[in-house]
Amino acid sequence: MTRPTTIARIDAEDVLDDPFVDRDGGRYFNRELSWLSFNRRVLDEACNRAHPLLERLRFLAISGANLDEFFMVRVAGLKGQQLQDVEARSADGLTPGQQLAAIVEEADSLMASQQAVWSDIRAELAEAGISVLGSHALATALDAEQHAWLQTHFHEQLFPVITPQALDPAHPFPFLPNRGMAVMFDLVRRSDQEPIRELVMLPPGMPRFVRVPGEGARYVATESILKRFAPALFPGYDVLGAAEFRLLRDSDIEIEEEAEDLVRYFANAIKRRRRGRVIRLELETGMPDTLAAVLRDELGGADAIVTETGSFLGIGDLSLLADEDRPDLKFVPFAPRFPERIREFGGDCFAAIRSKDIVVHHPYETFDVVLAFLKQAANDPDVVAIKQTLYRAGKQSAVISALIAAAEAGKSVTAVVELKARFDEEQNLQWASALERAGVQVVYGFIDWKTHAKVAMVVRRENGKFRTYCHFGTGNYHPVTARIYTDLSFFTADPRVGRDAARLFNYITGYVEPGDMEKVVLSPRSLRERLMQDIDREIAHARAGRPAAVWAKMNSLVDPTIIEKLYEASNAGVEIDLIVRGICCLKPRVPGMSENIRVKSVVGRFLEHSRIAAFGNGAALPNDDALVYISSADWMPRNFDRRVEYLLPIDNETVHDQVLDQVMVANLIDNEQSWELQSDGSYVRVEPGDKPFNLHRYFMVNPSLSGRGAALDGDEVPVLSLRRRR
Repeated sequence: MTRPTTIARIDAEDVLDDPFVDRDGGRYFNRELSWLSFNRRVLDEACNRAHPLLERLRFLAISGANLDEFFMVRVAGLKGQQLQDVEARSADGLTPGQQLAAIVEEADSLMASQQAVWSDIRAELAEAGISVLGSHALATALDAEQHAWLQTHFHEQLFPVITPQALDPAHPFPFLPNRGMAVMFDLVRRSDQEPIRELVMLPPGMPRFVRVPGEGARYVATESILKRFAPALFPGYDVLGAAEFRLLRDSDIEIEEEAEDLVRYFANAIKRRRRGRVIRLELETGMPDTLAAVLRDELGGADAIVTETGSFLGIGDLSLLADEDRPDLKFVPFAPRFPERIREFGGDCFAAIRSKDIVVHHPYETFDVVLAFLKQAANDPDVVAIKQTLYRAGKQSAVISALIAAAEAGKSVTAVVELKARFDEEQNLQWASALERAGVQVVYGFIDWKTHAKVAMVVRRENGKFRTYCHFGTGNYHPVTARIYTDLSFFTADPRVGRDAARLFNYITGYVEPGDMEKVVLSPRSLRERLMQDIDREIAHARAGRPAAVWAKMNSLVDPTIIEKLYEASNAGVEIDLIVRGICCLKPRVPGMSENIRVKSVVGRFLEHSRIAAFGNGAALPNDDALVYISSADWMPRNFDRRVEYLLPIDNETVHDQVLDQVMVANLIDNEQSWELQSDGSYVRVEPGDKPFNLHRYFMVNPSLSGRGAALDGDEVPVLSLRRRR
């Protein structure tokens, strides 16, 4: 059982010290608590026996890694406000102190659940032949040969790199980096019975687990090895007690207005992040009070949130065990399709796009088509220019390689590299340097805004003129995440879109204010306003007695202005269906406010990531005249006001049908991976009933409407139906 100790006394007294009037009238859910609710849905997938065992373990690890990042960024921000006596209230009327009190309570409950789930999964893993051995079990669980191997591993692999440090006035408490973990030992010297306290940090470059050779998979955590061989580490001492601890530091990077060189600023900021303020100190349950007191004094001070976490610290590291070679305990491998439409043109992406617009649905259709588009551009002698935004590209990026190849081939290549992509800053600095060395014109965009739009444009000479080919994505140019995130890649040679893309890049690279955009809508200029106009149009249809509907899919819904407009639409009779995977501050199904709004969240094998909006346009959804958009933006203030994002209307009939009748309908009718948000903020898992439908399975089996090609046009694709068209 966890026992939270909040050194800064973020408790009921703090809440009573600052009573507040519920200014919002109960109109919003708290953003931070909504995120914690999402992470609990992720954790629930670790309990879902419909998933193979190692995939359940992976969900558990994801919930742990998610929670770490939440503390390093969101909780750190609130803690900073509290320390600076900033009393700015959230949209739901809470002060930073009140939010922290609620967060600590829910996060501790979540961590207790994680430990309970790990205990269950660990037992099931053992039954399946995968054991995770603690320090006390090593003596009996390993035979003599295995124990000798582990002892050799300790002496040859661990002993040379660890540095025990005595804790006394002559040895100040050492620095621990963010996510650092260590073991504290209470010892007594045998020669004179003198007590001594030692600290051993886990080497940051060492794997968390060691796999012991032999039949079956047996893993031992590094900290368990240290405890087991403590007598060899401290000869001449008796070990009275040992316990682990782990810490998280403030990891957000704030941009100072006077920053003159963004590259140098971020390079220094990344180094400073390792030494950020301690936000959370995790203690192994059962740690002796004397050791816990030392850690609180040395690391926590009056600011950190101190929590007894359980028997295993750093739940996110369990993902390493999920890599065990046991296909029987994992999802059946899935091979994404390459769009048949492009194959029909001999793999010529430009010819296929020139023929008609194409949308590619990842991960069911491979991200290789995006790479093929860029590689063809790099090798095509008729291509004169390539422009590309890069937010997250991954560590082994074929996208970067294609841009470098294009520059080395003499083409004009421009890359907008976003240095402010959280936790990818260092990688993006490295890519920017590599691109510049190859002759790519690298631009870092705006100081105050992030460039979050995913756009690429290729200018090609054809018949004495220039034609522009564009790619707009709802997700990053990241080959790894494209295998597990569901996103849309839209390709077009529409001249209007090409001109808008050029204006977008000129806006970012030269601060040239775009004139009248022909099709693409941008934030922070007018994206929120366009959505508001479209919702207003649905309100007018409803008031005129015509069918009115809004469908939208996103990762997060936070923006109060949009939420209020949706409430207004609901009260006017507009039927609203929202698919919000993560944070949702809107309260659905509240009489007199939002009774016509339904919100669901889909959490399953793939991470739902695409952003889509659809408006009935005078008829019930879905219909052929509906307004359909894809976007890079979630409906949050930061996306509308502090990021460069796009919203793109879909006109092509086939693409329109795929996005609306396939993707959106499948998400709405899914009943195997869906949760419905209730008016009290709770989520209830949808029961499949007698007609189960899994949207991920559907798309793994069936080709897309846009990319299937003429050869497959005769093949029947199951038609999805939500309600009759009118």
